[in-house]
Amino acid sequence: MLSGGHHDPHSLLGAHPEPGGLAVRVLRPSARAVTVVADGVPDGARVKLCDEGDGLFSGVLPPGTDPGYRLLVAYGEEGEEGEDAPGAEAHDPYRFLPALGELDLHLIGEGRHEELWRALGAHPMTHQGVAGTRFTVWAPNALGVRVTGDFTYWDGTGFPMRSLGSSGVWELFVPGIGDGTLYKFQIMRPDGSHTLRADPMARRTEVPPATASVVTESHHVWRDQEWMAHRGDLPVHESPFSVYEVHLASWRPGLGYRELARQLPSYVKDLGFTHVELMPVTEHPFGGSWGYQVTGFYAPTSRMGTPDDFRHLVDALHRAGIGVIMDWVPAHFPRDDWALARFDGRPLYEPEDPSRADHPDWGTLEFDYGRAEVRNFLVANAVYWCEQFHIDGLRVDAVASMLYLDYSREEGGWTPNEHGGRENLDAVAFLQEMNATVYRRCPGVVTIAEESTAWDGVTRATHHVGPGGFGGLGFGLKWNMGWMHDSLGYAAHEPVHRRFHHHEMTFSMVYAYSENYLLPISHDEVVHGKRSLVSKMPGDWWQRRANHRAYLGFMWAHPGKQLLFMGQEFAQGAEWSEGHGPDWWLLDPSYAAEPDHRGVRLLVRDLNAVYGATPALWQRDCVPEGFSWVAGDAADDNVFAFLRFDAFGAPVLSVSNFSPVVREDYRLGVPGSPACWEEILNTDAARYGGGGVGGGADPLKSEPVASHGQGTSVRLTLPPLATVWLRPV
Repeated sequence: MLSGGHHDPHSLLGAHPEPGGLAVRVLRPSARAVTVVADGVPDGARVKLCDEGDGLFSGVLPPGTDPGYRLLVAYGEEGEEGEDAPGAEAHDPYRFLPALGELDLHLIGEGRHEELWRALGAHPMTHQGVAGTRFTVWAPNALGVRVTGDFTYWDGTGFPMRSLGSSGVWELFVPGIGDGTLYKFQIMRPDGSHTLRADPMARRTEVPPATASVVTESHHVWRDQEWMAHRGDLPVHESPFSVYEVHLASWRPGLGYRELARQLPSYVKDLGFTHVELMPVTEHPFGGSWGYQVTGFYAPTSRMGTPDDFRHLVDALHRAGIGVIMDWVPAHFPRDDWALARFDGRPLYEPEDPSRADHPDWGTLEFDYGRAEVRNFLVANAVYWCEQFHIDGLRVDAVASMLYLDYSREEGGWTPNEHGGRENLDAVAFLQEMNATVYRRCPGVVTIAEESTAWDGVTRATHHVGPGGFGGLGFGLKWNMGWMHDSLGYAAHEPVHRRFHHHEMTFSMVYAYSENYLLPISHDEVVHGKRSLVSKMPGDWWQRRANHRAYLGFMWAHPGKQLLFMGQEFAQGAEWSEGHGPDWWLLDPSYAAEPDHRGVRLLVRDLNAVYGATPALWQRDCVPEGFSWVAGDAADDNVFAFLRFDAFGAPVLSVSNFSPVVREDYRLGVPGSPACWEEILNTDAARYGGGGVGGGADPLKSEPVASHGQGTSVRLTLPPLATVWLRPV
C-alpha cells in the first residue's frame, strides 16, 4: 500500500463490518490524529482512531454505526493554530462504492465506448449523496495507481486507486474536491518504478509549460441552436464552402478565446468566408509545433482560456453564420515523459514494435491502431469535439503517414502487412470507423483528409469497395495537394516561361472528380522559406499583386472548395510566424502602400460574395457535368478559360490571362442560348489595385461565330495578369 503497488486499497481501507462493530482504517500520511464522526456513536458521536504508524489509523465503531461516517484529520503539533477545527469534516474516499458502471467497463473493454470522456478522466459529481470528483484512468500494465494533486500537496500516498478488474481501469471517488483542482496520476510500473502522468482524458490542463491536469465541468449555455439545427440542410459538397485558416494564438497575439470572440467572427463574416479552420487547439507543450504535437487530446489549449471560453468562441462564430473546422491530429503524439509515451511502463498507446512506433519525420510516436482501446480513445475524441464543442468539421492531419507502413521509412525498416502489402490495415480500419461514427452521430459535420498520395477512395463511402480491394475511407473532402503544388509551381514562373508549364494548371482536371476536393493554400505553403503567396509571384510589386489576384480568381472558379491562410487575404509579403502573426500594419491608412493591400482584401471579399451567390461555382463541384473547358490548350497565350454549370445548367465563364499583356478581341466559344454576357468579377478592377482593363458594365453580345466547339462565341478584352468571370444576362 505505501509503495503504491496495491490493486485494491478499498479491501484494506474504509469501513469493514466485524463481529464487534465496524472496523475503520484510514491512510493519511503526515496526519497527527484522525477522528471518526458518525451517527449512532455514543458520547458525542466521535471516536479517535489509533495511530498504527506510517500514516495508518484504525479503530472499531460500535455496532449499528451509520456507514456514512466523516473524518476529522489533524496535522501539525497538538494545540497549534493549524490543528483542524471541530467542524472541519471530510468524507473518507474508501467508504464509497465504485462510481463507474459495468456497462461502461464492458464498452471500454470492447473498444466501443463512443462517449469515453464520460467514463474516463476526472468528473465532478454527486455520488452516494456526497459531492466530489471521480477519477478514472486506463492503465492495464500498472501494478498500482494513485491520484495526487494540489489537494494532497502532491503526495499521493494517501489516495491509492482500485483496479476495476480486467478492464485495466483504475478508479477513485474523492469527496470534497471539484472544478479547478490540479491533479496527476502516480503509476507504479511493472518493474516497480514510479512515473507521474497527466491524465490522457483531461478536459482541461494547466498553462504550459506547467503540465498538471485540471478538474473541470462546463457551465456554458449554448446559443447556437439555429445554426446547429440547419448546418446539415445541404451536403457539404453541394454547398458553398470557403475556408479561412487561422492560428488562433497568433491571429491577434495576446488575445484569449473571449477576446477573439469579439473580433474574429466579424472579420471573417465581413470577408464572406463560410468557415474558419483552426490550426490545432488541443493542448500541446511546445508552441512552435503550432499544436501538431498533442499531449492533451481532450483539452483545448489553456494558453487562451478555459474550455468554456473556447465554447464561447465557437458559439460566437456560429451566431455570426460561420462554421468551425478544427485540425485534428490522430497520426502521432510526442514522447514527453509526463504524457502518453509508455504511459503505464510499457507501450500502451503506441505499438510495441519500435520500428512501427517511431515516426521518422517528427521524432514522435504513432498510435497503435490495432488495439481496440486506442482506437476507442481516438474515435471518441473525434465525437467529443463535435458534440461537446459543436465543432462542424475535422481536418485530419497527416493521413498519408497513417495509411502506409513504409511512410518515410527506408527499405528493410518496415514490416509488410499480412497480405505482403505496404498498407496499414489497422489505420484503414480506424479511419473508416472514425468517419462512420462521426457521420452517424453528428449530422452536418464534415471530415476532411490531408492526404497527399493517390490512395483510392479517400472520400468514398466505407462500404463501397474499390479496385484495390478496400472500402472507402469515408471522408467528406480531401485536400487537393496535387493542385496546390502544380498551380503554385506554374504561378512562380516568369510569364514568358509559363507556356512550357501550361499543363501544371490543367492537369488537375484529369483527376478532379476522383475525390471530393478542397483546394488548400494553407499555412504550410507560407512558412520555412516557401515565402508568402504574393512573394511567390514573379515581377515587380504591381505584377506580383496582379498575379496574386489572378491566381485567387482562378482558384475560386476551379472545381473544389477553397481554403486560404490568414494574411494571404491582404497580400502579406512576409512569411507567417507564430511569434507575431499577420502583418496587420499593412492595412493601416497611414502606411503608404495600404491601398495595395486593402485592394487585395476587397477582392477576396468580393470573390466570396459572388461565389456564394453563384451556384454554378459550387453546386456541382464533385461531378464532371459541372465543368467544361473552353480553352485549356492556349499555352502560347497563357490563357485558361472554362465554364461552370449549376444544377439547372446555368453557366459561368471564367477566363484567366496569366501573361502581362492585354489581349484585345480574344474570341472564346460559349453556349449558344444566351445572347449577352455580363462581367461579374474582374481581378484587374481599379478598386482592387489593378489597371481597370476589361469589359466593364456593358453587356457582351455573343456572335454566331463557331469557336472552341461551340456555335457561338464572344470577343473579350483580357486584362493582363487577371481573371474575369462572366455570366449570361
